Amino acid sequence: MDDVLGSPIVLGLAGLVLVLGALVVVFFLRYQRLATGTDLEKNTFSTLHTVALAAPALRQGLTPDSVRVALPFLRQLLETKALAMTDGSARPLAWDGDSDHHLPDVQSLADEVITTGRQQVKSHSSLECRYSGCEVRGVVVVPLESDGKIIATLAALSTSTAGPSLLRAAAEVGRYVSSQLELAELDESRARLNRAEVLALRAQISPHFIYNALTTIASFCRTDPQRARELVLSFADFTRYSFRDAGADGGGLYTTLKDELANIERYIELEKARFSDRLNIKLQIAPEVLSVVLPFLALQPLVENAVRHGLAGKPSGGRINITAENAGSECVIVVEDNGVGMDPDRLKEDLADAHLSGAHVGLGNVDDRMRAAFGDDFGLAVETNIGEGMRITLRVPKFKLNVHV
Repeated sequence: MDDVLGSPIVLGLAGLVLVLGALVVVFFLRYQRLATGTDLEKNTFSTLHTVALAAPALRQGLTPDSVRVALPFLRQLLETKALAMTDGSARPLAWDGDSDHHLPDVQSLADEVITTGRQQVKSHSSLECRYSGCEVRGVVVVPLESDGKIIATLAALSTSTAGPSLLRAAAEVGRYVSSQLELAELDESRARLNRAEVLALRAQISPHFIYNALTTIASFCRTDPQRARELVLSFADFTRYSFRDAGADGGGLYTTLKDELANIERYIELEKARFSDRLNIKLQIAPEVLSVVLPFLALQPLVENAVRHGLAGKPSGGRINITAENAGSECVIVVEDNGVGMDPDRLKEDLADAHLSGAHVGLGNVDDRMRAAFGDDFGLAVETNIGEGMRITLRVPKFKLNVHV
């Protein structure tokens, strides 16, 4: 019997039971600490939790739907009878709670707030109410600002005369809402800028590529009609992808590596028809990175740059290698050519003035959008020299908040 009790298996089981018991005790003590925390700790946690619940709706911007979702959480912060929000013209956006018959009072105060830029208050003595059971005794309206302008107002209806505590609390909540609306406007501005960058890139692509593609297709119409038909279909698919709707919500600003590579293959087919044996392209793509998300039209300008600036001016033509490798939390994409290359200092100048001069505008555009999407650490890395070709490297994070197809 002693041998059985002293066996390694039994001792191991006993040790496991002791560990599990210790974990249960630790968990119980931590739970008790949370459950029996001080009132200050509980209130702080509750406030932070409520603020976090309101934030996503406010970050959607100033719309009736987003305001309708956010108001219940904001009213919970202020503990008021009702809460309302108007737009910058004192028109109601949403109302949460009872006593909406006081909407005219709210609109009147909102008008004053918008005109004066200051918080406005109405006490019970100045409130006209025909409802005998109405519990509203005070109304506070505060301005909501973005970029120094009043874009909306927040109204709190209280069951007691609006005192210093409510005035301060309403002002603080108003400042919080204003900060979230400013962030929403910043998000929208960034999305508008990204859409503008895509439009600018499309404008740069069309004159340089479309004319050459159509000329090449025309040259095959008599000599090889079947080849001309294939090129027309590739050209149609290329333009359909390249000129797709970017989307007002910014959803079309990103694509997968798989879709981007498919479009590059169409581009390569059209260019090879023009350059024939002078253009050789090799792709080495790790299958596990095909689903990586990157800015729309991030690779095609790099390949076009290699063709136009690297190989077109080289009588014997050359090669372009495109690789995409799995690198832990990132995907590393390299576009390399053995073309004529260029002076590195000259390239820096061209990229700095790309939007003015038009030189290498595609590279500058992609660099801007990569940094906007993933941060300044993820811009293009370009290696080149005269007669030594060019190597462009992109590091793409496999996950980034708000970057999705």
